[in-house]
Amino acid sequence: MNRVWLVTGASSGFGRAIAEAALADGDFVVGAARRTEALDELVAAHPGQVEALRLDVADTAAAEAAVRDVVARYGRVDVLVNNAGRTHVGAFEETGERELRDLFDVHVFGPAALVRAVLPSMRERRSGAIVQMSSMGGQMSFAGFSAYSGTKFALEGMSEALADEVREFGIKVLIVEPGAFRTALFATDRAGTSADSGVYGKVSQTRGAVAGGDGSQPGDPAKAAALILAALQADPTPLRLPLGDDGVTAVLGHLDQVREDIAAWEKRTRATAFDG
Repeated sequence: MNRVWLVTGASSGFGRAIAEAALADGDFVVGAARRTEALDELVAAHPGQVEALRLDVADTAAAEAAVRDVVARYGRVDVLVNNAGRTHVGAFEETGERELRDLFDVHVFGPAALVRAVLPSMRERRSGAIVQMSSMGGQMSFAGFSAYSGTKFALEGMSEALADEVREFGIKVLIVEPGAFRTALFATDRAGTSADSGVYGKVSQTRGAVAGGDGSQPGDPAKAAALILAALQADPTPLRLPLGDDGVTAVLGHLDQVREDIAAWEKRTRATAFDG
């Protein structure tokens, strides 16, 4: 057996593309999804090479138990891909606490539980990789995406510290930051929305862009998956991997703006120590 992958949200989009790329490499994939029947075609096309696992990553107890079961049966998880997720559009003021907590369950607490579960065996073997599917919205944000980006910022901050902690054990951490790729993220039945008061015009524009964007995104998930595998095989593996022309442009533009803001106040902000 080659590498064992555990990929959440494997039934479509990036999860499906990453699973297919790993299978093409001859690896074994445990594809996790809330509806395992969506993986029937993939399982049938790769007999003995794919296992469909029913899992809701928001159920952290189930996530930890699932990893223990996979490790018990296959001996290890070589690559964990925390991919399951959904988008959410709403103004900061209009996004309720329950909506925010639900999003954090999927994008932060679920992935954290899975990471905690895979780390002991990875440390013991002194090898492994953790892929955190973030977004260009994990580096920057704009009107309508406060909740979504809040979860991705949290995931990235935790992952940056994680990478520093596990590097000595030979474990890689890769944060992937895609722009607009042709996945089901913007599909009507997948995109969460908060009630629209009509107060925030920029948020309404974002709602329109999301509603009309499904199926026309420029990014190819298969090409993204191939690049993710290449990054994992590279030495060194980068910590962050923005994807797509729009994603790279947005992240670089944001970093330039951050540097500009800091530079404008740098002399005064450095001079905030006690006198003497």
